[in-house]
Amino acid sequence: MAFINPQIFRQYDIRGVAERDLTDDTVELLGKAFGTYVRRAGTSKVLVGRDNRLSSGRLRDAIVRGLLSAGCDVVDIGLVVTPMLYYARVHFGIDGAVMITGSHNPPDENGFKLALGSGTIYGEEIQKLKKLMETQDFSSGSGKLEKRDAELPYRAMLAEKIRLGPRKLKVAVDCGNGTAALFAERIFRDWGCDVIPLYCESDGSFPNHQPDPVKTANLVELRKRW
Repeated sequence: MAFINPQIFRQYDIRGVAERDLTDDTVELLGKAFGTYVRRAGTSKVLVGRDNRLSSGRLRDAIVRGLLSAGCDVVDIGLVVTPMLYYARVHFGIDGAVMITGSHNPPDENGFKLALGSGTIYGEEIQKLKKLMETQDFSSGSGKLEKRDAELPYRAMLAEKIRLGPRKLKVAVDCGNGTAALFAERIFRDWGCDVIPLYCESDGSFPNHQPDPVKTANLVELRKRW
């Protein structure tokens, strides 16, 4: 059995250095474990989305293999930001979901947010996945894979729910080359804004700065546009 670093099982997600901790074998086992967890909860369909990190495509392939082999049908919504995946759960009526994302961590890290029921699973429920991976007490089957678009319904929802006033806004948007670079300009233009894009080209190596707005060093260029 592949070595599984126990440190990847955090309180609210599963996360580690992609090429060291999240090997294909480990991630496929995670897919088998989460697929088993989902099926034993009484459902069998799982949404999968991913961010634009360089490792996310590989992790997507590995976890999908595991989910399918556990008998889950997978709906792949491709490159999305995390709120888009959460919206897609409701829009498509699919309870289980996997978001492959390193959040605001360095580009060599990555991870998984896992959802079932009322929200993401955490704490002891994540530890249950760890135990399943260790014992390999998996469900088996042959699930089907399909792809769907989540961007258009998500943008339509935002345009309907958020209405700006009559004054046309000019908005500077710094995406830091992260996944939001694929959507942010279009969303603000849907609201009628003039958009000043900064680093709005998707590049999972994040060549300009980390897409982490919490750190003030990442806001230097954006502040210059005020």
